Amino acid sequence: MVNNLHERPGVYSAYDTSSVVSGGRAVRSIGVAAKAAKGEVGKPVTVTGWAAGVSVFGEDETAGMSTLLRLLFENGASAVTAVRVAEEGTAEDYAQAFAALEKEEAQILVCDSGEEAVHQALRNAVEAASALRHERIAVVGCAGAEVSELVSRAEALNSERVVLVGPDALDGGGKPLSGVFAAAAVAALAASAPDPAVPLNGAKLKGLTGLAEDYTDNDIDRLVRGGVTPLECVAGVVSPVRGVTTRTKTGGAADATWRELTTILIVDDVIPSVRSALRSRFSRSKNNARNRAAIRSQVIVELEKKLAAEIIDGYDEVRVSASHEDPTVCLVEFGFAVAHGLNQVHLAVHIEI
Repeated sequence: MVNNLHERPGVYSAYDTSSVVSGGRAVRSIGVAAKAAKGEVGKPVTVTGWAAGVSVFGEDETAGMSTLLRLLFENGASAVTAVRVAEEGTAEDYAQAFAALEKEEAQILVCDSGEEAVHQALRNAVEAASALRHERIAVVGCAGAEVSELVSRAEALNSERVVLVGPDALDGGGKPLSGVFAAAAVAALAASAPDPAVPLNGAKLKGLTGLAEDYTDNDIDRLVRGGVTPLECVAGVVSPVRGVTTRTKTGGAADATWRELTTILIVDDVIPSVRSALRSRFSRSKNNARNRAAIRSQVIVELEKKLAAEIIDGYDEVRVSASHEDPTVCLVEFGFAVAHGLNQVHLAVHIEI
């Protein structure tokens, strides 16, 4: 409602009502590549709410960009940088959209495609960006995939920087939704979690009212061990059973080092924090003993912060030295132990009769 304006001095107001979703308080930014009803193809646009996204990309008749944005903002996203993909939706079209997101501050990426070639392109994009110190992960889903198909897809991706979610879901109206949209809800949940060491287990996914498949315990065992994040629906509430990455092998051998999603989230929290602290304080400094001692002290300060926040369980001795090969290079070495989420509690009960 808008009040009529008059000449009398005073304080006037206007208001309206809306049920659309606005941004939350996510600590990590999100990037999305998807087909849309309108908007310039390949151009990144940052929006802070669903209504703003609809004004740029339109509202899809079928599930697409607007559905992704709704689920992202409903589950806590604060800002989303979105890129419209060409209508043909080839793997090359998506690769171009991922390239457009490369320079954006997006730490978690999602897309509306369940095709393996697109997922491979997204994996390559997040791994390349992470190698250039722009750490990010991807959360993806498939459409109508069985347990065996999901496990096979995870095996093909096999990256600690890719999370695969299943099964398909149901929207607020009970209509079927591809697993890519359940993946978007999980991505927003991960982005909005203030503590990277806290697992996603049991957290409510908003905007979803059910799942297309009810996994058995054996299905869940197979999915988790195979690198798939399974969802379950209990009393109408959809939530992740356990957040895992698709990294299950190293050099062809089974390796559970990177299985837990919290592990990569902690790594992407600790290392950039240390890097940022050193960059802000030692951008124009000499590589001498005094500054190397100061660098060591600053690294310890940052690690102590993470230790106090229970993001890490401990850290090794911090060693700082000048490189023997290049006197302008300062080498900083340290190790840390990530904090682990609590997945299970085993009770051993001894009863006397």
